[in-house]
Amino acid sequence: MNLTVLGGSAAGPNTGQGCSGYYVEAGGTRLVLDLGPATLPELRRHTDFRTLDAVVISHLHLDHTLDLGALRFALAYNPERPPARVPLWLPPGGRGFLDRFAATFAETGKESEFFPNVFTISEYDPAQPLIIGSARITFAPTVHYVPCWAIRVADDSGAGDLLYTADTGPTAELAGFAAGARVVIAEATLLEPTPEPFESRGHLTAGEAAELARTAGAETLVLAHLWEERGREHFRARAATSFPGRIELAHPGLNLTW
Repeated sequence: MNLTVLGGSAAGPNTGQGCSGYYVEAGGTRLVLDLGPATLPELRRHTDFRTLDAVVISHLHLDHTLDLGALRFALAYNPERPPARVPLWLPPGGRGFLDRFAATFAETGKESEFFPNVFTISEYDPAQPLIIGSARITFAPTVHYVPCWAIRVADDSGAGDLLYTADTGPTAELAGFAAGARVVIAEATLLEPTPEPFESRGHLTAGEAAELARTAGAETLVLAHLWEERGREHFRARAATSFPGRIELAHPGLNLTW
């Protein structure tokens, strides 16, 4: 399996770094998990965006979806037309989200074809596995401010799974879902807990992200959804107190192969 980070910033892009987006090669299957602002240019560095096997979206916040609009225009008007529509898998409610997006940006009278012209659009059932080529994708609900799902990707290589928390707070029941994953991409927006109630807090601290990866038995932890203003190396230092394995800070172009 191969992972390439396309962004890794929190709610807004950091300097030279887009938001959430991850390019995954699972066997011969090429996936993108989330496509936030400023992630499409990085994706173009690593693969032919016109022939992806799927884009899979964890939740419908702007910092995880905005470059779907950029990708739409890149597919619609590129002089080398895509050979087929790109499969786009959205969480429940995703079709309505795209309809509202199209109502804002499409030419009058062309709203209904704005996204379907370039994407094959489906909503996944989070309770069921999603099979895309050689990849088996499963979902678990997180605790966030809108419905959100963590994503686990497996293939038939036996090399070990990838677990992506998407956005989540500490009370999400992810320990069992993450168990045995070899690589964990964990959001670590915070250095310290906020004053929010613990039960409804929608983001992790770096220490909580590290504890999830340690409990899962992961070899590598990628800390993501980071604000540069908090000092990137501070996140690593907090995580290192709980997680004994390899710790990486998400940044564009970071590549892991296992």
